[in-house]
Amino acid sequence: MIDNQSIETLKNSIDIVDVIGSFIELKKAGANYKAPCPFHGEKTPSFVVSPTKQIYHCFGCGVGGDAIRFMMDYEKLSYPEAIEKLASMFNFSLSYTKGSSDYTQSKRVLESIQDFYVKALENSNMAKEYLHSRAISQNSIEKFGIGYVSTTQSVINFLNQNHIPIPQAMEAGIVNRSDNSSTVYARLTNRITFPIYSPSGAIVGFGGRTMDNHPAKYINSPQTKLFNKSRLLYGYHQAKDSIYKKGEIIVCEGYLDVIMLHQAGFENAVATLGTALTAEHLPLLRKGEVSIILAYDGDKAGINAAIKASMLLSSNSFDAKVVLFPDGADPADMVQSGKIDNLAQLFREAKDIIPFIIESITNRYDINTPREKESAFKEIEEFLNSLSEIMKESYIPLASSLLGISPSLFGVKTPSRKKTEDKSDVKISYQNEDIALLSILKTFIEFPDVVDGFIDVLDSKIFGKYAQIYKDILENNREKPYIVRLELDDTIETLPLDELSKFISNILIKYYDKALRDTIKNSNLEFTKKSYLIRKIKSDIIPKLKKGELAFLNIDI
Repeated sequence: MIDNQSIETLKNSIDIVDVIGSFIELKKAGANYKAPCPFHGEKTPSFVVSPTKQIYHCFGCGVGGDAIRFMMDYEKLSYPEAIEKLASMFNFSLSYTKGSSDYTQSKRVLESIQDFYVKALENSNMAKEYLHSRAISQNSIEKFGIGYVSTTQSVINFLNQNHIPIPQAMEAGIVNRSDNSSTVYARLTNRITFPIYSPSGAIVGFGGRTMDNHPAKYINSPQTKLFNKSRLLYGYHQAKDSIYKKGEIIVCEGYLDVIMLHQAGFENAVATLGTALTAEHLPLLRKGEVSIILAYDGDKAGINAAIKASMLLSSNSFDAKVVLFPDGADPADMVQSGKIDNLAQLFREAKDIIPFIIESITNRYDINTPREKESAFKEIEEFLNSLSEIMKESYIPLASSLLGISPSLFGVKTPSRKKTEDKSDVKISYQNEDIALLSILKTFIEFPDVVDGFIDVLDSKIFGKYAQIYKDILENNREKPYIVRLELDDTIETLPLDELSKFISNILIKYYDKALRDTIKNSNLEFTKKSYLIRKIKSDIIPKLKKGELAFLNIDI
């Protein structure tokens, strides 16, 4: 069991804002922080975190408590598991009266192997020469804990000598077992090693760069209880003081870029861990409400990565800019060649992400060709529709100027526009909308598991002109521009889940009331079918709905 005094010490050493801010995006609101509640659907933030009282409370659904309670509810953990998770996040050593902790064991394995990697570097002239050839200073080697690993056998010997069981090393992501074999191998061999830390400074995994011609240039630790590369940014622990002080974070592509930028004085630099920027990174990027500079290579892969990251940030209302390094260079190359002033100028002249996206899309097409101009227009229009109305309106002049078309083409399409077979071209006007229908659809978007309970009673035709939205929700087509627009539209609210059935019942009652009137007036219906429909709707479907029972007539009416 975990010692009670140890728990109290942990609670006194952590900040609830750091804890909750690691999972959801918090925004400063006076002395407190606010966010949409993660425990119930809402658009207007009613979830408040108090740094002075070290508690949280939602004024919408009533949940509240301390950091441990949040961890239990958010991560679905037991009380001991929540404490151990918090301890691992904040590099805190728990004391136990009996038993042991999986997180503590993994943490100790990682710390021990890090010491081993560092000492191995000290004893490898080849590894040190490689780092010095990349102009990495001794100070940077020590600051970032850079190490070296040679062979699998050297790792196994270290584990045996230090009485670290193989299962524990496997759980920490240090070694693995071959398929259908008892052979154990080290995940990193003949590589420069880079320890990866959580934002609070706890070691959670490693990255390794090859020193030979291995096809995998970089390898990261596998997913473990402590390591999730989609939530981590390399160097964040070392950079966060500078990030908050400058109000700016530089996001680049590799370990060496981060190290060399820090070495050149840009100590607010971090990097994604061999993966694209994802939505899981956003809470970390949101902390401190800092501006973002995406610093990517200027090759095709770098440009594509910059466009995807920019679209993610723009659709989530981030203040961000982009720098693409010229002539195939990267930040590490520029620092190594002494172009520090050029780097500083590039960062000062970084381009806002929205113009960057519009220009990048335009440059991919030959707009002198009508067909390609139309393709560019559609792609830019789809992107603009993912923005707020104000941002969209602000950048329509730029888009129309680059394409050489009238700004009116980006306006709301009129009903007389010829329909196409391409369902991805659906456009939704939000004038005179049926708010109830849109609220139901938005609730399904934000809570996709909920829709399964209503498939049997909600046919797409019930949603009328929004039928395609409903179909795309069922098919999980979340990237459609009109889906994104509805998801981001603050004028359309999600519905409380405990009242969703009631809203749907009301929609169905209105639908079948109209269907009943239309059926009675329909002189073209065969008498037997007409009689059946009238009787079924009037005596069965509508009474059930009014009693709160969801029902559906599976026949064309």
